[in-house]
Amino acid sequence: MFQNQFNLFTGVLIRITFFLSFVLSAPGLMVSSHAGEYAYINISNPFLKKTPVAVTEFKRVGDRPTDQEDAETALRMLKGALEFTGYLKIMNPVAFLADPSQTGVSLPEINFRDWTGIGAEFLITGKITGNNAGNVTLELRLFDTFNSKLLVGNIYSGNRSQLRKIILKFCSDISYALTGSYGVFNSRIAFVSKLNGKKEIFTCDFDGSDIKPFTSHRSISLSPSWSHDGQWLAYVSFAKGGTKIFIEKVQGKMGTIINYEGTNSSPDWMPNSLKLAASMTFSGDPEIYLLTQEGEIIKRVTTSYGIDVSPNFSPDGDRIVFTSRRHGTPQIYMKDLKTGQVRRLTFKGPHNTSPAWSPDGKRIVYVGIEDDQINIFVTNIDSGEPVQLTAGSGDNEDPSWSPDGSMLVFSSSREGGVPRIYVMNTSGTDQRRLLTAPGEQTQPDWSMSLNTQN
Repeated sequence: MFQNQFNLFTGVLIRITFFLSFVLSAPGLMVSSHAGEYAYINISNPFLKKTPVAVTEFKRVGDRPTDQEDAETALRMLKGALEFTGYLKIMNPVAFLADPSQTGVSLPEINFRDWTGIGAEFLITGKITGNNAGNVTLELRLFDTFNSKLLVGNIYSGNRSQLRKIILKFCSDISYALTGSYGVFNSRIAFVSKLNGKKEIFTCDFDGSDIKPFTSHRSISLSPSWSHDGQWLAYVSFAKGGTKIFIEKVQGKMGTIINYEGTNSSPDWMPNSLKLAASMTFSGDPEIYLLTQEGEIIKRVTTSYGIDVSPNFSPDGDRIVFTSRRHGTPQIYMKDLKTGQVRRLTFKGPHNTSPAWSPDGKRIVYVGIEDDQINIFVTNIDSGEPVQLTAGSGDNEDPSWSPDGSMLVFSSSREGGVPRIYVMNTSGTDQRRLLTAPGEQTQPDWSMSLNTQN
């Protein structure tokens, strides 16, 4: 799986060899058979507290200046990525009673009482080896300190320019061992940025780094939506006149334009499919249709006298949530695509819109407007009881779930009234700005993770 992501012949290789193959020469490197079979951390818990983890200095093999530089860079990247999750707390090394970079980084060499004694529930150690050809090999381990057990133990190799990808792969492995999900580390966020009166689509890594322009229409482009495999983006644009839906491949930009008479808006991809739903007005008021990737209509999904917009699929693709004014004010509804049954989900507040389905299929996040306050709410599909996540901090809109369901990305005008992109845990905690860029940023959409269990 990992080798497929970084092709040897393009020079972007990061090779992973599980420690199990090295058991005879280093028995302490064997991965625990329990790793990945259960989750230590329930990221769906609304009362989730941060778990303390000790991340130690990497042991260096070699004395080249680049060895020290790579070790420091990799350690900084690792701490930053794990801290971003919101459920791990990186401990201050001042409290450490031992230094594995000097005494040893493998299982037999760790005295776990040194770590449980300071409250570290997990321990990460590493060893880095470089060579004159510019390649590095990292031995990285995650330990359960209270059970004295190795949870993740892998060797990662590649060019030193690929340190970030190596570290993020290790973070994905950590996430899978602790939560049962590969997390956010191999995902990207698409968003709209407004500058000089124009709106273009941009993308960035999960943590706001590596910002790249996706469109250059010099017009108004809106509502980006990732396909489930992360290979395609659909978005709305006024380029070339009218309101059209553009479907483009992330690599290569090949694709199609959906241009039915009237307005074409709010695209959303069906999970595990290249079909998508969109709201269009060629038949009168806005209704939702199911389309092929080429823009051909498969079927009409909604039929009502009020507007039907903002469709969003359930994780299994069998249902959609959407915004409708069929009973007066905009509210959130759910429709079963197999039975045709429609159910209203929101009853509190005069104006609710922009629904998004959680990856576990149990919750809907949406935007509620009341008394000129725009805030983000989440509701359980079964109970229907809303929980307000933002308050007293500008206008908060456009929520989108992280691929593991642990976080939300959204736009907020809390800083000087200018919309920016923020993230928060799904309980509403740890609200923080994601990225810094000129102009205004709105309408973020978080891709699924490309990691799979292979």
